[in-house]
Amino acid sequence: MTELKSAVEAVLFAAGDPVPIGRISLAFAVEQEEIRKAAEELAEDYEQNNRGLRLLQMEDRLQICSAPTYASLITKTLEQRRPPMLSAAALETLAVVAYYQPVTRAVIEKMRGVDSSYTVSALQEKGLIAPGGRLDAPGRPTLFLTTDLFLRVMGISSLSQLPPLPKEQGTEGVEQLRRSIARLQNSEDAQQTLFSDATQAEGEQEA
Repeated sequence: MTELKSAVEAVLFAAGDPVPIGRISLAFAVEQEEIRKAAEELAEDYEQNNRGLRLLQMEDRLQICSAPTYASLITKTLEQRRPPMLSAAALETLAVVAYYQPVTRAVIEKMRGVDSSYTVSALQEKGLIAPGGRLDAPGRPTLFLTTDLFLRVMGISSLSQLPPLPKEQGTEGVEQLRRSIARLQNSEDAQQTLFSDATQAEGEQEA
């Protein structure tokens, strides 16, 4: 198990991005359950020993990232600014996608009652939502889904961990969805994740 943990750690560190558990299992020629167990033990090692890294599981993917505790030191050392919190409009749009995915922009706009072209594009640029196919209807509109980054920002490993869906419909329902997402986003973990990914994106653009 020690060797397996080290191998998983090496792969995830080298990858940077989330890696499917199934892909690691296939490459290592071991069962997926063994990979999950090794990842869980590695995650515990990081936390119990107060390491500077954390191992996250998002649905069926694994990723190594920096520990939120050191967010301020990372910011100071790299001399880069934290990205701003998401706007109310972005939170509303993100909430609709999160709870009703896969969803088209037309549905988002119907629920919000306003044009959502800009916010949908902005959330795509931030990597929080992404196209997930097209609806089998006239014009074949794009369907949007949340991403692994969304799970990281919200500090959850699965969509099933989102707050319960409000029973109210219409404007009040959307407002409650927005507040649910906002509560999750306000955590230090969320801000560190947004900062880390913004920093990575800037590096990729410069390259």
